[in-house]
Amino acid sequence: MNYKFFPHTDDDIRQMLSVAGAESLDALYADIPESIRFRGEYDLPEALSELEIRQFMQTLGMLNDQLTCFAGAGVYDHYSPSVVQNIVQRSEFLTSYTPYQAEISQGTLHYIFEFQSMMAELTGMDVANASMYDGATATAEAVMMAVAAGKKVNRVLVSETVDPKIRRVVDTYARYQGIDIQTIRQSEGTTDRAHMQQLLDEGGVAGVVVQMPNYYGIVEDFSGFADDIHNHKALFIINSVAADLAVLKTPKEWGADIAVGDGQSLGMPMSFGGPGVGYMCCTDKLIRKMPGRIVGMTRDNRGNRAFVLTLQAREQHIRRQKATSNICSNQSLMALYATIYLALMGKQGLKEAAELSYAGAHYLMDRLVASGKFRLTYNQPFFNEFCVTSDDDVDLLLRTSLEYGYLAGVKIDQHTLMLAVTEKRSKEDIDELVEILTKEEQHHE
Repeated sequence: MNYKFFPHTDDDIRQMLSVAGAESLDALYADIPESIRFRGEYDLPEALSELEIRQFMQTLGMLNDQLTCFAGAGVYDHYSPSVVQNIVQRSEFLTSYTPYQAEISQGTLHYIFEFQSMMAELTGMDVANASMYDGATATAEAVMMAVAAGKKVNRVLVSETVDPKIRRVVDTYARYQGIDIQTIRQSEGTTDRAHMQQLLDEGGVAGVVVQMPNYYGIVEDFSGFADDIHNHKALFIINSVAADLAVLKTPKEWGADIAVGDGQSLGMPMSFGGPGVGYMCCTDKLIRKMPGRIVGMTRDNRGNRAFVLTLQAREQHIRRQKATSNICSNQSLMALYATIYLALMGKQGLKEAAELSYAGAHYLMDRLVASGKFRLTYNQPFFNEFCVTSDDDVDLLLRTSLEYGYLAGVKIDQHTLMLAVTEKRSKEDIDELVEILTKEEQHHE
């Protein structure tokens, strides 16, 4: 059994007071003015039994709407094995928050090392770090990294098919770093390669940012992108949903220099939009420009395996104005969550979850299109998320689905709805959603 804390016994309190040199708790707090001390009775309810507390909390919980989620756009309702929650709380992992003292932070350093190893394998990249807050800020950090690695260049190109939420974070970072962000147009829901080449030819480009799958759920073909970008001495940055890399071509295979994204899809609860965990991976030659920290494995003087902070740019501490980034805190708890999830699921489990998501999304799309009420917005390959267009008002469709307990998707515009499917959605869930969205009465309101 894991305890958040152990209550102090009367004997514990006496011993602590003795060490503090106080005879009583009143004596310990004697310096607090009487005028601000509370002497009344606390307005607390009567004590409840465990059964009564459970019943009370259950009643309270039932006040929340329990929705079946078909929304995505960066946050996905994936299944997480129940054991993850328990292992996350184990004391050997919940050591020092910032692991500067390796000898007392082995648990933290160990799982950061494993997190890095797993993310490097998922992306195919050479090196991975820790300490990225989420996918959006990790992308912004990659943009700064590209400019820092370049030689007197400050333009970064971002595809129009990148999630607008990510783009806004990138714009905010760039504004205060003197970085010029320019948009590559989209064509039929994918990055317009000809427009990218045109912008590259203008010169001064440090990096190019694309997304896989992109904001609309489309699996883009980035063949030749790396050559175009590298011929102009720029870096190729790919943002990906972590779980999707179990079956999709890796950033390394596309020729990326930096791979970033969010790890929320690795079983993390949606929690009203956060927290997630960002990841960042890169090629060996960019390791010195990487923000955050890198944990490595070594041997102590007795030959035992040990984990240490292998690399962290000194500019983050003593030459801050020269640093690529001053990110120093650690998104450690969620990195631990992702690590345990990946270890439990394994390669096959992760692949099966991805394949179920893919199959469910394509089944849903086929059913919606077959109804005659919807048409696929972009005739492009997609993974587990896609856009459909309807002649009817998307707001009405979403309101109606909520009445039936379904979060039907994300509104793109007045007539375009984006839906996502994960392994948690059953055939019955999908069939019921289709029935709700295609009801005749709501299409004539």
